[in-house]
Amino acid sequence: MVDASEWDERYRAADRLWSAEPNLFVADRLAHAKPGTGVDLAGGEGRNGIWLASLGWTMTIVDFSEAAIERGRNRAPDVEFVVADVLDWEPGRPVDLVLIAYLHLQVDQFASVVGRSQEWLAPGGELFMIGHDRANPEEGYGGPQNPEILWDVDEVVDLIEGEIVESLVVRRPVETPDGTVYALDTLVRARLA
Repeated sequence: MVDASEWDERYRAADRLWSAEPNLFVADRLAHAKPGTGVDLAGGEGRNGIWLASLGWTMTIVDFSEAAIERGRNRAPDVEFVVADVLDWEPGRPVDLVLIAYLHLQVDQFASVVGRSQEWLAPGGELFMIGHDRANPEEGYGGPQNPEILWDVDEVVDLIEGEIVESLVVRRPVETPDGTVYALDTLVRARLA
């Protein structure tokens, strides 16, 4: 199991671990959503949450890596960043959006985070989830290789109590020195009635 200190080392070893731009599918699906309050769980340096804040969202970005949170705060001092473990953290108020992007945990931990996050949603709020698909190691590119922590569309949907807005496997382009390759991601969006 990877812990916060290991992630701190990863963040400190590079100028930037991830792109400064939001995830392709987060940007595509949420660019025209009405801004409200949101939580970006395991948000790292904050690329998705910072982008949403630039659109008028009031975002809280939560990650257990102090190095990632420090980097995000330096980039966007007006956005709320919280150093906390997503297995324990609670927002303290209803939110309009919970974003879970590339959070890969053991099945019981993942189910707990998804279940709790749905309880935080205000009426009409959205749970937006994207993560490496279980088929990615064989058919895609990059990401974790342990199938026990990878996502499956049907299994994620089974954790949702709200209305499913979208559930599918998407192909995400990744630029490499050898050209563009594609990663396979599970994308699930749900709305609280």
